[in-house]
Amino acid sequence: MNIDTDRLRADLEALARFGADDDGGVSRPSFSPADLQARAWLQERCERAGLHYREDVVGNVFMRLDGPAVAPVWTGSHLDSVPNGGRLDGALGVVAALEVVRSLREQQVTLARPVEAVSFADEEGGFLGFLGSRAVASGLRPAELRAVVGRDGRRLVDAMEQVGFAPEQVEEARIDPSSVHAFVEMHIEQGVVLEDAGFDVGVVSSIVGVGRCSVEFRGRPDHAGTTPMHLRRDAMRGAADLLAQVPGLPGVVGAPDAVITCGRLDLHPDAYNIVPGWVRLGFDIRHPDRTIIEALEREVAERAADAAELHHLEVKHVPESLTDPTPLDDRIRQLTRDAADEVGATWLDMPSGAGHDSQVIAPLVPTGMVFVPSVDGRSHSPLERTSWEDIAAGTSVLYGVVRRLATDGRT
Repeated sequence: MNIDTDRLRADLEALARFGADDDGGVSRPSFSPADLQARAWLQERCERAGLHYREDVVGNVFMRLDGPAVAPVWTGSHLDSVPNGGRLDGALGVVAALEVVRSLREQQVTLARPVEAVSFADEEGGFLGFLGSRAVASGLRPAELRAVVGRDGRRLVDAMEQVGFAPEQVEEARIDPSSVHAFVEMHIEQGVVLEDAGFDVGVVSSIVGVGRCSVEFRGRPDHAGTTPMHLRRDAMRGAADLLAQVPGLPGVVGAPDAVITCGRLDLHPDAYNIVPGWVRLGFDIRHPDRTIIEALEREVAERAADAAELHHLEVKHVPESLTDPTPLDDRIRQLTRDAADEVGATWLDMPSGAGHDSQVIAPLVPTGMVFVPSVDGRSHSPLERTSWEDIAAGTSVLYGVVRRLATDGRT
């Protein structure tokens, strides 16, 4: 095999100690003591391997294998975790990237360009989601950082300065797109598709767009014991009517692979003995095609209007946000298939249903992603798992992609 699987496993197990929870999960928010411990460990591993370690002003990590003085290949992910998350989300991509770069050096591969293993700061949004990749790719201003308060109540700028980073210099982190040749991110799938279909790796075609909207039903709050059923203007009835139709909406718009979730529900007065007078539902809609997202949101609005009329309610549909889908680079996708074929790994072309740093980098730099299966689809949980065989196969594929990108001589 083109990588050292024993070393890879040992490193993943070592990294999981930083921020370890009693139940097997990991809590490692950016700029926390656990994050600093993980960075120190990563620096030691990097320098022991003969690589150059540096951090930029926002806390992004770069571990460089030198080559000719041209744009490098980047590969990596993120070290931070959600509260009580899993051991692999993000961390696998960083450790796999380090293993790939070490292996290239040890095997004395003749490079046409440098290779850097990268870890982006605060992908999970303990303070500001995609902080590191946004600072690098799209640019952030100091005033934006000053306005951010994290989950723990600290201001982002205070948290950064306390550990030696420089939020007032955030604009220095932004790169010239021509200064990076390509970026490849390895990640756990965080879903069940690969495991259910029996594939070793996923070749990610795109990262889905996300539309969010809310629907508010307004009726009349009345006494739950004295108001006959046929005289009620119960806002919850409208909500229930709409929710019953939601599972069928992807099929209605001709996109059975779309997903729509009602993940928020607020009601007032929110009491056992009062007929709800107001209910708000929050919807998350995802698909690789923006027009499908828009069509699903229209269906939600139309079905909500019908439910309101049926139950004598007022209704308001509020569009909240729409993040465009992000297509990934066709050439890197083909290189990923070739790398998988080379090591005998089975592959599946698939979109990513979750967001990643890759979606921030891709508009500027040719970008690809390699997925490995998630056992039972579990992620953001102490139960997050991927088999060691799948981790090894995915990292071996990542090695093949990065080697191809770093040795082809294209500028």
